Amino acid sequence: MFDWFDYHGHVCISFELLGLSTFDFLKDNNYLPYPIYQVCHMAFQLCQAVKFLHDNKLRHTDLKPENILFKKPDECSVKSTAVRVGDFGSATFDHKHDSTIVSTRHYRAPEVILELGWSQLCDVWSIGCIIFEYCVCFSLFQIHNNREHLTRKQKHFYRDENTSAGHYVCENCKPLRQYLTSEAEEHHQLFNLIENMLEYEPAKQLTLDEALQHPFFACLRAEPPNNRDISL
Repeated sequence: MFDWFDYHGHVCISFELLGLSTFDFLKDNNYLPYPIYQVCHMAFQLCQAVKFLHDNKLRHTDLKPENILFKKPDECSVKSTAVRVGDFGSATFDHKHDSTIVSTRHYRAPEVILELGWSQLCDVWSIGCIIFEYCVCFSLFQIHNNREHLTRKQKHFYRDENTSAGHYVCENCKPLRQYLTSEAEEHHQLFNLIENMLEYEPAKQLTLDEALQHPFFACLRAEPPNNRDISL
């Protein structure tokens, strides 16, 4: 924060001027996937930034590619993968529950959808969805409301692949590993990280402390701290 002022009862805050969001950059580049080394650095920064929130008893609750911005993007290529996490309008302290439903629907954790109560781990689920989107270039859960996550409409459960609903399920509901675009070791490590972030049971889900120790980030952990650019 650089400064703030009150304008007719509205608090206005000034921050550094950032570039495009990670989503807008994808869109402007015809949804070409980020290279895996860029995904690695961006994901590492995201995990560290949100871990900082969690360590301070805060939850972001609205993590998505639109709320992660490049510090210095180029129009045609990413010259620096330094990113910033923004938009804390929905952030809340751990001891407060202002809303039953949080997170944008594409990045919404199962416990939120089922209204079972939620915790910091809902942010981890969102991060898993975001990382997937960076490397595949479409959202993992392409839905418009909670019913499409866990619908009660019988047509979505038909086994007949010849129906429109059955065809949709066959085309869009695949095991995660079927989205792998390479058999290289780092790609398998990446998808292992995503799988552990997308555990349906929060008790089995990866924490951000554990995520930062994942083999996918081994090369970044070995890098001297001065070469990193990680912040909110």
